[in-house]
Amino acid sequence: MAHQADEKRMLDDRGYTGTLIRGANPLLLFEKPVRDRIVESMYWKEQCFGLNAATLCDRAVELENIGGIYGAAQKPSKFLCLAFKLLQLTPERDIVLHYLRQEEWKYLRALAAFYIRLCWQPKEIFETLEPFLADYRKLKRRARESFSLTYVDQFVDDLLTKDRVCATSLWKLPARTQLEDLDVLEPRISPLGEELEDVDADRQDGRMEDDSGSDVEVLGDGHGLGNGHDHDNDADVDGD
Repeated sequence: MAHQADEKRMLDDRGYTGTLIRGANPLLLFEKPVRDRIVESMYWKEQCFGLNAATLCDRAVELENIGGIYGAAQKPSKFLCLAFKLLQLTPERDIVLHYLRQEEWKYLRALAAFYIRLCWQPKEIFETLEPFLADYRKLKRRARESFSLTYVDQFVDDLLTKDRVCATSLWKLPARTQLEDLDVLEPRISPLGEELEDVDADRQDGRMEDDSGSDVEVLGDGHGLGNGHDHDNDADVDGD
């Protein structure tokens, strides 16, 4: 793709001949106020100009948080700028899957998941993203005025269930149950299925005995099932 000094020209739909996503210029998947803030931001002008699918990785591995718009000036996050660049590049599917499936850089994985939710079809979105509901690594989320802690699996769940993520309105994704009813997707088997069955059986008994023989209420400490998150360290928002 040719890179233009005036990036606003790429948002002009008249005579657009590039890759289409659902019949339109992919960059128009972002709302106009967000697009305008991105192309005017210093990060976009200094760090995103001339990137390709390979060099974008160098920027993505430097990310320290996910997010949309922040601050009184409503600046776009670096994460949002790189997602916009991905829409401009529209890389091959194998490249996007490589971003997603590599194990080392969790923010690159989050970026790829966000792009997939924006651009791919419902069946592909569910089948590609659901395995990463088992990735419990911490992510730092940048809100308008503060930071908060989230996890990769929670971010993926947001992408699958919400209509707005990172200051971006997402196209309406059919519910998984609808796709199952239409035989588009097979029913999802939870990795916690057997544990849930065991817990249900214990609840029917009401109580269970620990190794010492004393009675212990099922899930009495609130962590009987767990989701892979380290609750003792939830106050830590360093994104490790």
